[in-house]
Amino acid sequence: MAYASGKFAVGLCDKCGFRYKLNSLKKEWNGLKTCRSCYEPKHPQLDPHTAPADPQAIYQPRPNTDKEVGEGYVVVLYNSITSSNSMNPNIIGSNFSLSRLDGEVGSVTVSVDGSVTPTPSPTPAPTPSPSVTTYTVTVASYYGSNYFYIDGSRAPTLSLTEGQTYKFDQSDSTNSNHPLRFSTTANGTHGGGTEYTTGVTTSGTPGSSGAYTQIEVASGAPTLYYYCTNHSGMGGQINT
Repeated sequence: MAYASGKFAVGLCDKCGFRYKLNSLKKEWNGLKTCRSCYEPKHPQLDPHTAPADPQAIYQPRPNTDKEVGEGYVVVLYNSITSSNSMNPNIIGSNFSLSRLDGEVGSVTVSVDGSVTPTPSPTPAPTPSPSVTTYTVTVASYYGSNYFYIDGSRAPTLSLTEGQTYKFDQSDSTNSNHPLRFSTTANGTHGGGTEYTTGVTTSGTPGSSGAYTQIEVASGAPTLYYYCTNHSGMGGQINT
């Protein structure tokens, strides 16, 4: 079958569809005939890439066993051991240089030449003594009645903490004949209660130097009251 040819033959671009002279169309790698504007060469990534073969690892490598393994000092207690060097059959304990050591080692003892100064254990910090809170106690009259003044306040309500120690200093001369004690009842024995003695210590005579009543507040201590054992209505309340 004969096909049209010559400079007057025309064809259509397979991409844009416009008509061009047949001899001006270019054939792409995929068989399409396109005009010069639509022509695209084949992208290099469309061609398969042949990866070079990975180099083969060293064939049957072997370490160099002609060199010495090391030097040092060793003490070996063993079941059986053989060496290329001449050694004591029971204990090895000298400088040595060996290239090979075969056998079964039962136990190894390593000794260190020279003096080793051990790190001293830290000295434990001393247990701090429990702090003591001191209240200065004086006695003064208020509208004709005597009251305990604690740090200058007239019969105040105090708040004490469990586990803490409190000293009521009665060294002032105004405390003479006014011993301060504690009770779980308001006004103490004057109110029908009894003296509370848990954790309480006393020293000296009220009104003389060094006299005090001290209390270490016990865990779970109840509400307390301080009072004068000789006179009613002088004290106040203690919250714990």
